[in-house]
Amino acid sequence: MAQLWGGRFTKQTDDLTRIINDSIGFDKRLWEEDISGSIVHASMLGKQGIISEEAAGRIKAGLEGILDDIAGGRLEISEDYEDIHSFVEAELIRRIGDDGKKLHTGRSRNDQVALDMRLFIKKETSQTQDLLLQLEGTVLDIMEKGTDVFMPGFTHLQKAQPVTLAHHFGAYFEMFKRDVQRLSDCRERLNYCPLGSGALAGTTYPLDRDYVARELGFAAPTANSMDSVSDRDYVIEYLSALSLIMMHLSRLSEEVIIWNSNEYRFVEIDDAYSTGSSIMPQKKNPDVAELIRGKTGRVYGDLLSLLTTMKGIPLAYDKDMQEDKEAAFDAIDTANICIRLMDAMLGTIKFNADVMAASAMNGFTNATDAADYLVTKGVPFRDAHAVIGSLVLYCIEQNKGILDLTMEELRRFSEFFDEDLYDAVSLESCVERRITKGAPGRAAMEEEIRISREWLAEHIEKHAAE
Repeated sequence: MAQLWGGRFTKQTDDLTRIINDSIGFDKRLWEEDISGSIVHASMLGKQGIISEEAAGRIKAGLEGILDDIAGGRLEISEDYEDIHSFVEAELIRRIGDDGKKLHTGRSRNDQVALDMRLFIKKETSQTQDLLLQLEGTVLDIMEKGTDVFMPGFTHLQKAQPVTLAHHFGAYFEMFKRDVQRLSDCRERLNYCPLGSGALAGTTYPLDRDYVARELGFAAPTANSMDSVSDRDYVIEYLSALSLIMMHLSRLSEEVIIWNSNEYRFVEIDDAYSTGSSIMPQKKNPDVAELIRGKTGRVYGDLLSLLTTMKGIPLAYDKDMQEDKEAAFDAIDTANICIRLMDAMLGTIKFNADVMAASAMNGFTNATDAADYLVTKGVPFRDAHAVIGSLVLYCIEQNKGILDLTMEELRRFSEFFDEDLYDAVSLESCVERRITKGAPGRAAMEEEIRISREWLAEHIEKHAAE
């Protein structure tokens, strides 16, 4: 086994110790970040005269060759090494000889892995944000097509007031919008370069940390060398953002699952995102939505695992922190595929507008509007509320809706009812009269869609420029 250490040791590492200690099995995923950071580090060493420009040039050429060969599939990362850093350095020495041994000058694996993780998380926050923006586009398409699709709005899973499909999905647009913003915030806070912090106390070499930070695309170097190597806040913050994303995906999945049931029939999920039963031939199960809902707990677990790992670690670096990678990789992979699947599922889903509208009418969702109607006639709201409550009870007993009642029946409950009630509590009127900002009325909804479309276009352009 090749190691970056060993001079002080007289025995080989125990096989069981190797199993728990070695990270090459998962941190090989950081090969591109590790090599990119090393190329800039070598350039800085040569620029500062810490090693010769010639040696720096040979190191950079060797590293670029390794980078190209791994990317092209010509070089396989061997798991005979302790970690990705050991593999890259050993391969460099094999290719260019003793000059390769100069690469690690002024650097520790502590600040090296901190750099790799920051570069990786920075890249991944951008990738997740890109997927969310694509999903937002699909949600906005549904909103634009759903301004006249009436449906019941719910509280406590009970039909409450009529809304539109556009209004309902507008709520998810806002959730995912906040997720996009959170990822930008996360990337801004992690955008500082830890390389040059050494093991914990910097180095006596005249490193140019500003040069390294600038060349690697960071805003500046980190401010404290101890914090630099022991900080994993940015990983935790990213996993927190992923957990919120998964919560939003899970809530939407739950609604798709309910709407897909025979009792609701609001939607029909495309066959590509459903599965069948091994015994019941009639079944078409919403498995993709159920899996997204289930995998939310998995991402929560990754976040809690890392929070628990970090809670008792003294400064500065401790081996416990190696546990950040598997949790982060799992959460990232899980969240990203769930975003992609939700986007694809929503892009092909069929909404049964007639069924949704009928459901809105069958649950007394116009009861509040009936109370408001009485208020416009001069009845105090609390009295109007009581009148409509009694009216709804009567309707339930008679198996009727409010619009099914005759004027004679209505006036048993209040003398203020008149023929104009029927128009006032129709599904269209109930929705269209809600014109305040953020409400489901057409005017308010069209303005919300316009603002949302502008926001999406702006952030797609901004994201493409980063």
